[in-house]
Amino acid sequence: MKTKIANWVADLENNTQLFKQHFAGLSPEDLNWKPDPQTWSIAQNIDHLITINSTYFPVLDKIQAGRYEPPWLAKIGFIPRLMGNLIYNASLPDRRKKMKTFPLWEPAQSMVDEMILQRFEAHQKTMADYIQKAAPAVERGQVISSPAQASLVYKLARAFDIIVVHEQRHLEQAKEVQMARQAV
Repeated sequence: MKTKIANWVADLENNTQLFKQHFAGLSPEDLNWKPDPQTWSIAQNIDHLITINSTYFPVLDKIQAGRYEPPWLAKIGFIPRLMGNLIYNASLPDRRKKMKTFPLWEPAQSMVDEMILQRFEAHQKTMADYIQKAAPAVERGQVISSPAQASLVYKLARAFDIIVVHEQRHLEQAKEVQMARQAV
């Protein structure tokens, strides 16, 4: 189990470094540039990751305090596995299928400030701390519901898998925006 926790933490750190490598030093205009109104800017992609990952913190706090009550669907063995796998596969970085996010997880619609990468880096450290503290819950197979939709249930371990690949998905999306910006 320690290996899995260490891998998630390492993946978060790697994702952070890749975001910094690709987008550090960009001007606020470049970070907020959008090729069209339907496409998120680089800054909006990063803001979205901070927003979505942060919605897991209250769930993790409740688990840590021993006050988390999973929904009844969590007790039906194949449901968390099925839903977790569906969400994981939809979050993969290949981006073959476009996804619409829940309104709760929409990024800021106005200009995002140039400190977004620093906020993301700090957020990633907080996320890593939460993952490390959640090791006992992961080990016992804790099932949670999505912070956006209570009827979507999956194992906590799968939630961490999803968080990591979802970040990679948005890294790819942000890199596409950067390439489009450079082509203008």
